[in-house]
Amino acid sequence: MNKIANFTAPGIEDATAEKTIGILDNRMVALVDLALTLKHVHWNVVGPNFIGVHEMLDPQVDAVREMVDQVAERIATLGGEPIGTPGALVERRNWSDYTLGKALVTEHLGALDLVYSGVNEDHRKAIGQLAELDPVSEDLLTGHLRDLEQFQWFVRAHLESASGELATAGTHSEKEAARAARS
Repeated sequence: MNKIANFTAPGIEDATAEKTIGILDNRMVALVDLALTLKHVHWNVVGPNFIGVHEMLDPQVDAVREMVDQVAERIATLGGEPIGTPGALVERRNWSDYTLGKALVTEHLGALDLVYSGVNEDHRKAIGQLAELDPVSEDLLTGHLRDLEQFQWFVRAHLESASGELATAGTHSEKEAARAARS
C-alpha cells in the first residue's frame, strides 16, 4: 500500500510514512480476517460448553473490529488509503483460509489458538519494525497486542489441563495453515 496524499503526520518523512502504512496495512488485513474468523467460529461451534464459547467470542469480534477501525484511521492519518473491500483484502492476504466448518468446541478453539498465535506473533514483529519508524503506530499495535494476547488466553483456558498442558485439537494441516497466517 502506498502513501497517496500530499501530507502525512507532522514530523514524519514521506518514505517513513509509506513504510509505516505498509506495515499497518498488513495488520489491518490480518485483523479483518481475524474478526471474520471469530464470527465464523461463533456461528459454527457446537458441543459441550457451546454457549460459553459462543458468548465469549462476540466481545472479541467487537474489539477486533474496533482495532481494524483504529488501524485504518492511522493509515489515513499518515496519508495512505485504507482499502477494505473484500476482493482487495483477499488479494493482499498471504495465508490460507480458516478450514473448519461446523465443529466441536475443542476443535475450533484448538484451531483458533493457532490463528491467534500467528496474528499475535506478526503483531509483535510489526511493533518491532514500527519502533524505528513511528512510535504512535507502535503504541497503537502494542495496545492491540495486549488485548489480543488476553483473548488468546481466554481461548487457551478452555484447552488447558489442570497440569498446564495445552491440548490443541487442530490437525497437522490446520496447524500449518495457521502458521502461514503469521505472514
